[in-house]
Amino acid sequence: MSDYKYSIEAKNVNKIYIKNSKKINALIEFDIQIKRGSIHGLLGPNGAGKSTFINILGGLVKKNTGKVSICGIDIDKNSKQSKFKIGIVPQELNIDPFFSPVELLELQAGLYGIPKNKRKTEEILENLKLTEQRNAYARTLSGGMRRRLLIAKALVHSPEMLILDEPTAGVDIDIRASVWNYIRKINKLGTTICLTTHYLEEAENLCDSITIINFGKKIKEDTKENLLNIISNKTVSFTINNDFIIPNDLQKFDPIKENLKLTLKYDKNRTNLREIIDILNKSKINFKEINTFESDLEDVFLKLVKIDD
Repeated sequence: MSDYKYSIEAKNVNKIYIKNSKKINALIEFDIQIKRGSIHGLLGPNGAGKSTFINILGGLVKKNTGKVSICGIDIDKNSKQSKFKIGIVPQELNIDPFFSPVELLELQAGLYGIPKNKRKTEEILENLKLTEQRNAYARTLSGGMRRRLLIAKALVHSPEMLILDEPTAGVDIDIRASVWNYIRKINKLGTTICLTTHYLEEAENLCDSITIINFGKKIKEDTKENLLNIISNKTVSFTINNDFIIPNDLQKFDPIKENLKLTLKYDKNRTNLREIIDILNKSKINFKEINTFESDLEDVFLKLVKIDD
């Protein structure tokens, strides 16, 4: 493998579409850096520019300006070599209905010029739980199976970089978990992953770093942990032993009393939970149970998109 730091690096990328004599800015000075060996999330609402950028990586769309490299290879200077470094799983289920999974993978491997003795067709089918359907017509497969077959097709040439556009859309919960496990597995084996997803739970479970895009512009790019720290609000609830009166010292935490339950909100960067417990102890309010809840990526995403609007 060649020596490079970022599997995907884009600088000042612009893409303008002309529709009904009007300019549509799909990407505006878009930058992104996806570190080699990472799992990177590309998040944004519909129409944000995610698919446009993926299509630029795959050579289906020409950017107007900017520079893009895949695994250290400039896509303008060496498009053929850069395409060999990447595998793309599209959002659309575009599979020939009259081929079986094993035929589709063998055909795809042939198109990449992979010798028969170096193909991993059976291994890929097994890992994506498609062995039983290996000889079935693709048109008879469920939506979830077709989704996994698309992932399989993208892996036949063992790409160093894998782009997953909504990889678990239309997949049931059990299969989603198995796809997640396989994504983690191939990542540990050295494949860099970039995924777009509407499931914030998916990004939170899988990603090391995240880029948030809206209206073609990058809003934020950071580690998952740093993004979660943008919203530092926590909620804590106490189950109290006896009836009680809310102490004045707790009024700043927006207290809500429901029978013997007390719920408070606080900023974890400003207030330690110990401080709240000390106030309860000082007021002789005894509790038998405590539960805390942190902000998740959905809160971060909504806050950042709102700021950008």
